Amino acid sequence: MGVRYLKKHAALEDIVTVEDAEPLFAWLKEQAKPAVNLSKCKHLHAAALQVLLMTRPHILAAPADPLLAQALQARPA
Repeated sequence: MGVRYLKKHAALEDIVTVEDAEPLFAWLKEQAKPAVNLSKCKHLHAAALQVLLMTRPHILAAPADPLLAQALQARPA
């Protein structure tokens, strides 16, 4: 599994698959101040990306992939 749920944030690591998207969405909705760390994320399935774009969690650390980092920064208000 590509997501570790910690006390204050979710760590998206290595390969985040389509199977990770729904539990991630549920977890983010439950959090008062949702936050994610993508520093170790190597691949993010489009469904998981859509979850992040929809829920707009605080990004603690951006992914190394510049295109993915840019996509997450360009979230409309």
